[in-house]
Amino acid sequence: MTLAQPLWLLLLPLALLPWRRGAEVPVLHGALALLPPDPAGRLLSLLLRALGSLAIAALVLALAGPRLAERVVQRVGRGAEIVLLLDRSGSMDQSFGSARNGGGEAARGGGLAAQARGRAKSGVAREVLSGFVAQRPNDRFALVAFSSAPMPVLDFTQRTEAVLAAIAAGAVGRGLGETDIGRGVLAALDHFDQRPFAGARIVMLVSDGGDHLEPAMRERITQRMRRDRVSLYWLYLRSAGSPGLLPPPGSDPEAASNVPEVFLHRYFGTLGPQYHAYEIEDPAALQRAVADVGRLADLPSAFEERLPPRPLDGACLAVALGSCLLLWGAQCVQRTRWA
Repeated sequence: MTLAQPLWLLLLPLALLPWRRGAEVPVLHGALALLPPDPAGRLLSLLLRALGSLAIAALVLALAGPRLAERVVQRVGRGAEIVLLLDRSGSMDQSFGSARNGGGEAARGGGLAAQARGRAKSGVAREVLSGFVAQRPNDRFALVAFSSAPMPVLDFTQRTEAVLAAIAAGAVGRGLGETDIGRGVLAALDHFDQRPFAGARIVMLVSDGGDHLEPAMRERITQRMRRDRVSLYWLYLRSAGSPGLLPPPGSDPEAASNVPEVFLHRYFGTLGPQYHAYEIEDPAALQRAVADVGRLADLPSAFEERLPPRPLDGACLAVALGSCLLLWGAQCVQRTRWA
């Protein structure tokens, strides 16, 4: 337990005031020697003095601002540790593009695509992420936003309300003009650094663009993902006119590599089973991502939860109030004359 204002404890000696002699109210009686012994009265007198001391001590302690310090507790549950990596670049404020025909690794939207067109991708992304979080109460989520630099927003927590509030906060302001996906992925992986392995680990990248990562950056990401055993899910929000994650059939492979999305998709593909991509054009694509994540998320896992400091001044005031009410009740029934 810690104290916000410990100097108030200097007033604690005031709690001895009820024990001073002469605190009793005199009772009029014609012959004191004829009064029988009263052990119950003596006990009640001691109890009332103790209640007075308790009331004073509780008030002084409430002024000192006691609180339980921050604690880390061990919990066992089911679910995954998921870092939501959300793109906050200016292009996310644009609308979706149309789907291409053909197959490939990326999953494509269906009949709801028309509903998503015309809406800002950032708004759809927040809707998708909020629905995903609401459907998975057993998972632990962290949130990192990024544009030209990563911005950690929320550390791992299982409190759905906190995660939804952090996602909704992304609606404030407009995105920046640049995107650095490499630094964003590293910032997401930092959440797993020095953290005990407790189950499935996932980074869910929600972005509408790619990036030409330098070889040193690619090597760092590959080493960190394999060391920490993290899976990467890329929810790619297609922009109007974007070629998508896969080059059109018959196109020049070298020319296609100059497209940031294609370049990044090919690099992530070298991670093997740790990488999964979805080409998102409507919220229905979320269901396919949830199905894949669900195969990893519903495993037993042990994790640590950090509990915030808890103030105790309210409890001290309640004790002081209860003591004062008991003293007031005793005062109301006290006799001042022997019948």
